[in-house]
Amino acid sequence: LLNQSTQGLFVPGSIFKMVTSLAYLRSGGDPDNYSYYCDGSISLQSDSGDSYIKCYDGEEHGQVDLLESFAESCNASFANLGLSISVDKMNEVANSLLFNQTLPTKFTTAKSQFSLSNTDSQWQIGATAIGQGNTVISPIHAAMLVSAIANGGTLMKPYLVDSVTNYKGAVISSTKPEKYAELMTAKEASMLKDYMSSVTKYGTAASAMSGTSYTTAGKTGTAEYSSDKNKDHSWFIGMSNVDDPDLVVSVVIEAADGNAKAVNVARKVFDAYY
Repeated sequence: LLNQSTQGLFVPGSIFKMVTSLAYLRSGGDPDNYSYYCDGSISLQSDSGDSYIKCYDGEEHGQVDLLESFAESCNASFANLGLSISVDKMNEVANSLLFNQTLPTKFTTAKSQFSLSNTDSQWQIGATAIGQGNTVISPIHAAMLVSAIANGGTLMKPYLVDSVTNYKGAVISSTKPEKYAELMTAKEASMLKDYMSSVTKYGTAASAMSGTSYTTAGKTGTAEYSSDKNKDHSWFIGMSNVDDPDLVVSVVIEAADGNAKAVNVARKVFDAYY
């Protein structure tokens, strides 16, 4: 009887990279001058010695800037990026985006969780930066974050009922949209929207979102949650009609076998709407 959309908590995987990108920006990082050479993995110090964080299927992305790292979902680059951000800043940004907080809803939701300590190893910090580690998020929370980006940084309070009518169709009551908070500046939201647009234009979601009559922006994610390497959570979060967004979607397929992909589900939702 658990509503997975609002009360389920899932490892976010690479959809968390939008949080890491924002933390990098807020820590004074220069996204225009960031550069990293990816050879498919990065070696980091862990509690048990050197450990590797690998890109999906060990793909080598070569020389990438921040935009390309985001578009191609380069784990090695984002693990490297995470090491340049203080642990305190990562916690501050995560909390400002409602991790470890009660979401502003009238329906029951689970608290998304984020934790990182100054005593954590390089590997733990790198893993957290790519959405692994001890981080979990609910699908509704992920949708709210994309909604804030779509709204230029403003998060509106989610609601379920638009209006109530009587048997004759007359409106008895209606819900008025209500602002909750500015989760980010308009400049930050615009940067993240551009990065998410790159994902659907030429990045990891390009093939699934090609040939549409509408524009899209989003982020894919493949989240490891167990020792079974053949099953991961497949994520896609995104928006449509990017300049003046119509829809925001948050899709997670639990225990995906590699064939079922969340981005394909999102494409069908967008297509059905338009």
